[in-house]
Amino acid sequence: MSSRLIVESKNDKFFIQALVNYLKINNAQVSEINITDDSYLLLDGSDLTKLKRELERVKEQAQKILITKVGIILDIDYKQPTDWFEVINNAIGEIFPEVQETKIETTSSFITIITEELPDIQIACHLMNVNGTGELETVLKLIKSQSSPYADCLESWKSCVENYSGKSISQKDFDKFWVSNYLRFDTCIGDEKDQAARKCSMSGFDYVMNNKQHIWDFEHPALDKLKEFLNLFR
Repeated sequence: MSSRLIVESKNDKFFIQALVNYLKINNAQVSEINITDDSYLLLDGSDLTKLKRELERVKEQAQKILITKVGIILDIDYKQPTDWFEVINNAIGEIFPEVQETKIETTSSFITIITEELPDIQIACHLMNVNGTGELETVLKLIKSQSSPYADCLESWKSCVENYSGKSISQKDFDKFWVSNYLRFDTCIGDEKDQAARKCSMSGFDYVMNNKQHIWDFEHPALDKLKEFLNLFR
């Protein structure tokens, strides 16, 4: 008996896997579908196909091993939850056409897939956010646990750029830049500096989440709802 957690990207996978391990959830496998970064406003056709493909993969695996629960974790970004529910329900409906009338309408609430060929599978979703908006980096920025003068001073840089250029920097881009600076300058120490690209960056986020979990506060209240969701997959 096992569970599957479907996330957007490899970095989401590294973060969720670390949190799953922290919560001592032993039977949940995490897989990413590699949604492109520029399709954050809503899953485009190719990215929706990726979600459907992963659900199809789960369906095929469920014919060989007992998969009882599936969780879908997406960034809410700057859309409404109902937009994502529609996307998720469309993907589920195409892979499991028997359940067209069964819809996900809220987060952390299971719907049950009942088919003749498979044991029942429960599916639920979670939307990564902080106060209703954002993505992984938005969460990471909030749950940092170390002193962050290099990253925090970017607020002054942002104001300077916007005042001089008259162009605004989106919160999405700023959060990504903030996290990159936190990793590269605030938490990169010792010999890591000689391999900063691999050990102190989002491109080396697997190393960060495997070796430097202390730079994040896994007890931060911002993670409460995500942890409640993950605990559904014990």
